[in-house]
Formats: sequence, C-alpha cells, structure tokens
Amino acid sequence: MELPPGPGSDFQTWDYDSDSEAEPYPDPDAQAEAYVARVVTPPKPGLEPPRAPPLLVPTASPGALEPRVTYTVSALGAPGLLSLPAELLLKICAYLDARFVLQVLPRVCHALRDLVCDRVTWRLRALRRVRAPYPLVEGDDFDWPAACIELEQHLARWADNGHRAEYFCLTDAHFACIDSLLLLQDGALCLSGSRDRNVNLWDLRQLGSEPSQVLVKTLGTQPSSTHKGWVWSLAAQDHHVCSGSWDSTVKLWDMASDGQQFGEIKCRAPVLCLSYQPDILVTGTYDKKVTVYDPRAGPTLLKSRQLHSSAVLALLADDRHIISGGEDHTLVVFDRRANSVLQRLQLDSYLLSMSYQKPQLWAGDNHGLLHVFSNHHGCFQLIRSFDVGHRSHITGLKHSLGTLYTTSTDKTIRVHVPTDPPRTLCIRNYDDVLSGICAEGNLVVAASGSLSLEVWRLQA
Repeated sequence: MELPPGPGSDFQTWDYDSDSEAEPYPDPDAQAEAYVARVVTPPKPGLEPPRAPPLLVPTASPGALEPRVTYTVSALGAPGLLSLPAELLLKICAYLDARFVLQVLPRVCHALRDLVCDRVTWRLRALRRVRAPYPLVEGDDFDWPAACIELEQHLARWADNGHRAEYFCLTDAHFACIDSLLLLQDGALCLSGSRDRNVNLWDLRQLGSEPSQVLVKTLGTQPSSTHKGWVWSLAAQDHHVCSGSWDSTVKLWDMASDGQQFGEIKCRAPVLCLSYQPDILVTGTYDKKVTVYDPRAGPTLLKSRQLHSSAVLALLADDRHIISGGEDHTLVVFDRRANSVLQRLQLDSYLLSMSYQKPQLWAGDNHGLLHVFSNHHGCFQLIRSFDVGHRSHITGLKHSLGTLYTTSTDKTIRVHVPTDPPRTLCIRNYDDVLSGICAEGNLVVAASGSLSLEVWRLQA
C-alpha cells in the first residue's frame, strides 16, 4: 500500500506489512538490548560454549601445488635478455612490481607478452609469495594476475605488523556504540550507523584535517536522529544507500543529492541485515523473514519468506542467489531464478558476518571460527573451518582475492592472508568490542563500541 507523502516531505513511505490483526510493535530499545545480550555479547571467562573442532582436510605442501611447466621463449639470434631461459626471466620479473610486469612488459615484444600473459606464470608467482595452499577454492575463471597483484600489495602494506599504515581515530560524532559502517566511492566517503539512532557521513579524503571537515553531516531531517531506533545495517548500490533499524524501517538515501532521503519502507520487525543489488533490495529481519523488494519501482514488494526459525543475522545476494544465516544455526541458499530454497545447511553455530566472492563464501560465527563454503554449480558446501585466534564472536569480515580482515567482540582486529590456513599478518587490540569492518581502495575502517571509527590509510 502506497501512502501519500506527509506535510513538508518530498519522499514516499511504503508500508508492506500492514495487518489489522498484527500485535503492537514492542519497544525497539528493549528488544534490541535483549538481542545484543543474547546474540553478540561475549561470554564471561570460563563460560565459553564448547567449540566444534575446525574442519580440516589434508593439504599438499606449497611446492607440490606448483605446476611443472616448460616455457619456450624465442631468442632474437644475438645475445641478450631474451636469450636467457624462461625460468631466469621469471626470476628477474619476480623483483619487479606485479602491476609493472603485467602492464608494461607485454608492450616490449611478443616473447615477453606470451610469457607474462600466461596464467601459470602468475599462479607460480602467487604461490611462491604466500608459500601455502591458495586459493581455497579455484573457479574456472579465477583471475591469477589480479590475485597476485592484490596479494603482493597486501603483504607489503601490512609488513612488520603494519607499521607503515597511517592510523586515525574518528570520535565525537556518535554518543553510543557504532554497529554498522559502509565505504563508498572507493573509500572516499564513509557512513556509520549507531545506537544513538543516527547515520553519519564522513569524508575520508579529509583525514588529518580538523574533525569538522571529516564529519560531513548526519543523514535525515528529523530534529533528533536519523531513525527512531538503533541503526543496525547499511547497504549501497551505486549512489543509493539504505539504512535498516530496530525501529522496523528501511530508509533510502541518494548520495548524489547530498544524502537526501527518497524513500522509506515500513516493516513488521527490526531490520538486522541488508543487501542492495541493481534489481533487488533484500532485508533480513528479527521475525525470521527474508523479504525482497524491487528498488527501481517504488520500491515494490516482490516476495517475503520465513526461511529461518529464528532471527536472520547475516545476508548476501547476487544475480543468482540470496544467502542468509540465522540464529537457528542454519545457512539458507535461495535460488532467485527458481524462486525456491536451493539448500538449507545445518551448522554447529550461528553466522554473524559473511563475505562472498564467487565461488568462495567466507563466514564468521559466534564461536570465533571462520568457515569457508564453496559454490560448485550452485551447490554450496562447507569445505574448511579455521581458528584464526579470535576468542568470541566474529562480527566483521571482509574477503577479496588477496586480502582477509576480521573483527570480533574479543576487542581485536586481525589482518590475514586468505591462504589455507589463513596467515595472520597483524593484530590490533582495543578497549571495547568491534562490530564490523570495511576495506576499499587504500582504506580500512572498523566500527567500535567505544563510539569511534578506527581508520587505516594504507600505502597506495
């Protein structure tokens, strides 16, 4: 049902869950506090639940993973660089920056182009850098040159415990815990959502300047706050952003129009997680439902399903699947094309954070373990579980071809290499719990329970 805009407003509110028999909404603050105590509060020392043992499989030594390949490089007839064996040429290239090798050497001659553009060349180089099995799941279209560039850059940025990274602590904007954050425009802008009910916009290009220049504004036109409940989730698609709250609403913002609100969806339960795709906006809510809207028209309600028997805690979507993790210890894979549940995996714990880059799904649970699922022709399978050192809930997780970041309620941020098992490069300890992490471009930002954003600006 579409409601007319209120006085003085230029956006619309959609209420898709109006029900004359629905019970009155509970107090959102009390509901949120009970949820936090039950789901994300670290256990008291000595009362930690028993962990399921990490899932291990035999792995080959790094050397055994390197393919045996014979290269042929045509010489020019006269003595010179190209008269050297291909193995020596690769050894020389190993001392050059990966981007330079990929972008410049192919322009020199056909022989170097053929050598540099061979996928095996980059696979060998990556494995020699990490000296461990990598990647955990290799798809048919795995981009070895891009992976090698990311790995080398990641290793260089966090060498020697990350002493080269510039650190900034952004404070004095929120007056309650920050539970969600989002990087935009390749790390130029940052949004933070807090229990103070506000969504703040930061300009990270101004890091090192006066605090008033870094904090741009608080989103919304309400006199006191962005939402009427704790802001628990954020998601973006291009210049459109949505915020989900314990007030059971999703608000939509247009960052191309100075963060103006252009819509609002009223739900029947608190919104705990979001995924924003070009053609769908997906919400995971406290009432066990996953709901899909078309953001291009209205937004329009497409479907709503109760996929879990408890609250939906984590959510991801792409052009084929919607993946949700619930407090009921299940991971559900919904097939968008078939409009049906494809898989329901029963786990030993509940998942709080997920990061997906096909065919790898990485997830962090309430026991401090990392789990890796492989997507093989639409079938997800748990292949590995790792103990990376966290002592309680993994609240934030960011994985890419060559990077892996985790945050936890054990008050640490850990930087890893996504090998088998992950190798930890750096650990940062804080005075309060950490509730999420984002990494884009040369910026890494973590949300803290001490009312601050922890920011690292890495070497470009």
